[in-house]
Amino acid sequence: MEDVIIIGAGPCGLSAAIECTRLGMKTLLIEKYNMVHSIYLYPTNMQFFSTAELLEIGDLPFSTPYDKPFRHEALAYYRRAAGHYDLRVQPYTEALEVQPLQDGTFAIQTTNRHGEDKTYTARKVILATGYFDHPNYLGIPGEELDKVTHYFREAHPYAGMKVTVIGGSNSAVDAALEIVRVGAHVDMVYRGSDLSQNIKSWVRPVFEGQVLKGNVTLHLNSKVTEITPSQVIITQNDGETATIENDFVLAMTGFHPDRKLLTSAGIEMSDDMDKPKFDLETMESNIPGLYVAGVIASGRNANEVFIETGRRHGNKIANHIHKQMAH
Repeated sequence: MEDVIIIGAGPCGLSAAIECTRLGMKTLLIEKYNMVHSIYLYPTNMQFFSTAELLEIGDLPFSTPYDKPFRHEALAYYRRAAGHYDLRVQPYTEALEVQPLQDGTFAIQTTNRHGEDKTYTARKVILATGYFDHPNYLGIPGEELDKVTHYFREAHPYAGMKVTVIGGSNSAVDAALEIVRVGAHVDMVYRGSDLSQNIKSWVRPVFEGQVLKGNVTLHLNSKVTEITPSQVIITQNDGETATIENDFVLAMTGFHPDRKLLTSAGIEMSDDMDKPKFDLETMESNIPGLYVAGVIASGRNANEVFIETGRRHGNKIANHIHKQMAH
């Protein structure tokens, strides 16, 4: 029997594990993939929007020579944090169901990469499962083609190609700029009348320069309505359609959390099944002893909970659990 089981070993799950461990609780992290898998899936050369201090957990300094740290530095930092606090992480183990038991404890049904099933038990459970597993699909013909991906890793495979980038956020702009640097031409399709206002201030003028040079063709007030092996069909808001030659499509349309564990455990959701109900002060759900942390606590817009805010959830939860166990 564990005191606390945390499902998800991203930055917010690690932070919660550190806070629980500091308070003397026997804590286990169960992770479907590798530790901080969401950061691993970021583009290889990605630089964070946040400063290093805002990504720190467990009062462990995050040192970097740059104004904003890079992906590879974050991976090393979170590995070091887990090692520093000797966290117990069970990787490549998927939690299938969280079952509240009559005595107030929980049974967690899991399976590992070899198909072996195991049941863990815990007095308290924290769900910190993130969202990067579940892209927001477009639901259009051709989206299933091999040329389409929702994850951008690096630009090299797109050298000299015609690439359509769908979206107007930081991830879309960053991908477009990297792809242009390897000699590709980018068509960027975005439904809004302008790019997101959250584009990094130092990136926007660089991107606008590539548009002026003709390396990026910007299609605003538009959406992709069909993808074929060699073309992309775009429909503008006024109903006009256009066809562009295309080799690859990057659908940078964002991600959403998986609600299966929440609903299977009996956690109440908002009326549109969008957001779990929980106490803002303690992060405890309507099921006593079952907590939510990080992006899983957000609504449809997963961007409303970032690492810099989600990492604070662990402290709230650990303190609440510690007080309960002291009684």
